[in-house]
Amino acid sequence: MTTDRLRFAIFGNVFQPKKSAAIKRMLACMERYGSEVRMDRALHDFLVRTGDVLPGSVRVFDGDEFDADFAVSMGGDGTFLRAAARVGAKQIPIVGVNMGRLGFLADVSPEEIGECLAALHSGDYSLDSRAVLLADTGEGGVACCSALNDVAILKRDDASMITIHAYIGGQYLTTYQADGLVVSTPTGSTAYSLSNGGPIMVPGSPVLSLTAVAPHSLNIRPIVIPDSSVVSLHVESRSHNFLVAADGNSRKCAEGRAVTIRKAPYEVRVVKRPSASYYDTLREKMMWGADAREG
Repeated sequence: MTTDRLRFAIFGNVFQPKKSAAIKRMLACMERYGSEVRMDRALHDFLVRTGDVLPGSVRVFDGDEFDADFAVSMGGDGTFLRAAARVGAKQIPIVGVNMGRLGFLADVSPEEIGECLAALHSGDYSLDSRAVLLADTGEGGVACCSALNDVAILKRDDASMITIHAYIGGQYLTTYQADGLVVSTPTGSTAYSLSNGGPIMVPGSPVLSLTAVAPHSLNIRPIVIPDSSVVSLHVESRSHNFLVAADGNSRKCAEGRAVTIRKAPYEVRVVKRPSASYYDTLREKMMWGADAREG
């Protein structure tokens, strides 16, 4: 796509004032292109308080009341996940500017902002489509939450391990005695799932994984299933409740309520430049395959 005037919706981390210079640089660059800019109200108010944005100089939006050609996430991967949740089914491509530490999803450095905006205007980029999970806790038959990375069923902090009866497509799989269970997309396979021994799945692969959190059995292993599968989890807990966490945002759920997890009918689109490679990122940022004996 090539256009003279692009519309941007900007999201950002409001806890890093020392990094607001990058946002000012991006806004100046967008102004030179004559872009139409709207900013999440929380970020706007934060930048106004720090003196980095003049009141009334940028239009603001609340919730999902925005439209744009691109959404821009200014922060780390956590900021990117929150932006993706807000974009939802709008199908607006997301650009991740990394002002955090790892930057697996947000892979544009602050120094590359000008180059990135030039690529967006010239159409020199590609789009990755990433699967999204929907979790339904049986409350009115409406999905309670969506997740780009994972949905985790977890015990409460002060509770004993929980019992999770897992069904795949209506067929019984197994019963987990564990601190929890992570259902992950390929995008989330390098996040919480990986820290619990789950497999790395290349984005775009039509699969999901189930990985137990601290299982009370040596023969419980992660399993990879088709992403067309519907996962149904029935939970028992001594505290009579448990947590459902979507990309780290948790809510309490009562015992006896089944949690159903399925792939959403829409995907999140992520902007990738031609020079970007998932495998390069895997090696460089996750140190995948690194040999400690070298160097």
